[in-house]
Amino acid sequence: MSDLGNVKNEIIEGQTTLGIEFGSTRIKAVLIGTDFTPIASGSHDWENRYDNGIWTYSLEDVWGGLQDCYRKMAEDVKEKYGVTLKRTKSMGFSAMMHGYLAFDKEANLLVPFRTWRNTITGEAAAKLTELFQYNIPQRWSIAHLYQAILNGEEHVKDLDFFTTLSGYIHWRLTGKKVLGIGDAAGMFPIDTKKKDFQAGMLRQFDELVADKGYPWKVKDLLPQVLVAGEDAGCLTEEGARLLDPSGELEAGIPVCAPEGDAGTGMAATNSVAVRTGNVSAGTSVFAMIVLEKELSKVYTEIDMVTTPSGDLVAMSHANNCTSDLNAWVGLFKEFAESFGMEVDMNKLFSVLYNKALEGDAECGGLLSYGYYSGENVIELDEGRPLFVRTPDSRFNLANFMRVHLFAALGALKVGMDILTKEENIKIDKILGHGGLFKTKGVGQRVMAAAMNAPVSVMETAGEGGAWGIALLAAYMAGKEEGETLDHYLSEKVFAGNEGTKMEPDAKDVEGFEEFIERFKKGLDIERSAVMNLK
Repeated sequence: MSDLGNVKNEIIEGQTTLGIEFGSTRIKAVLIGTDFTPIASGSHDWENRYDNGIWTYSLEDVWGGLQDCYRKMAEDVKEKYGVTLKRTKSMGFSAMMHGYLAFDKEANLLVPFRTWRNTITGEAAAKLTELFQYNIPQRWSIAHLYQAILNGEEHVKDLDFFTTLSGYIHWRLTGKKVLGIGDAAGMFPIDTKKKDFQAGMLRQFDELVADKGYPWKVKDLLPQVLVAGEDAGCLTEEGARLLDPSGELEAGIPVCAPEGDAGTGMAATNSVAVRTGNVSAGTSVFAMIVLEKELSKVYTEIDMVTTPSGDLVAMSHANNCTSDLNAWVGLFKEFAESFGMEVDMNKLFSVLYNKALEGDAECGGLLSYGYYSGENVIELDEGRPLFVRTPDSRFNLANFMRVHLFAALGALKVGMDILTKEENIKIDKILGHGGLFKTKGVGQRVMAAAMNAPVSVMETAGEGGAWGIALLAAYMAGKEEGETLDHYLSEKVFAGNEGTKMEPDAKDVEGFEEFIERFKKGLDIERSAVMNLK
């Protein structure tokens, strides 16, 4: 039987697995076969809004985007294989971590969704970090809740449940208020031994707000924590219609624990074992390193989260990465079109990115801060994209593109230097995924210079988190008794595929170090821009 025939039978017999991830600019669905290879996909573009001082997405956008994304994937199945998708063996949903979706007892949204991108919880994050002696970044859900309490917001007394975007979607589709441990670790600190929220810190939080007289304990507001492979419920009739209004998709499909984009990135790059790491670089950028032991002290620049199996992970996270870079590429597109040229964006990115490789190692003295929003790692409350040069800087196209690629990783580099230079964390391998790596060899080379470590990119990394959550759903449905996620991924999914590896170039590393020192010294310019360009 042909491969096409095999795939067609897998679809008809319900042996495929579906993964859907909500990224910051795109919702993507990937259907995989029993060999874990993507066989169909669909996507929907969306964008966050800055509304009344809050970065948010409306719930209408969430459901409209999900349905459009699923419909396109189902149409792809129909077009390629001539059959209608009615059932899968399992499925899973993931989304951007952190943020705050708060509901009352009637499941009404109490305030607009506050996403990871907001930097409005500084007071709460600082006080909770001091109380817990554990870093609580501004993005974390508990920081959003406590800031709402400090602000005296009316909705807090009516709170019955709060969760992340993936937890919300899973709840509506299955009726289960659960969350994968990796995503849960971005809500509230996790006890990696008990695989649950830190009980002592839950008590501390309740004591902290006891004088407010709220009718709840914080643990009762949080979702149940699940590790990869555990039963997380099934698609309900209502959920099936929410996902597929056409009525073709059947209810009863097992759904894995919802995870955050950090966890799905680890799965998609086979980076769940100790001393492995992965970097996701797109609208935001973060590096995840699976640790052998706890860090020696608390660093406000480093998030402590977990793998989908609950192992300790250090994360250096930056809110901004490619947005400003993409804006400049868009400007070059507009320039070319003004001359009547028809521009292929993939070619334009490739040409400009590769031009950066011709630049001076340290970018010719140029400096850029591509911040559309605030950046916690470098203590920046708001974003002000800024390009700076001196009269004697070597201002040419190669250096211009190079500095924007370097700047996209500036805040990430500050955090990673803490792990590698101060904590002496050993990293055996780093795998890269996300939009920065689409132009072959360029983003990978820049990342290797920033990390001063080999960086590998897999062919499958382009599928990203949607593929990663599909793998977690496949693991839940197909693991053997006692089989770990690490074993399942290494032996069954990747089977020795380590991707294309690139060692750091010594001149690039030296140039990035010189750039980052200039970057740090110039931060006062960026902070002044925030203060003066209101």
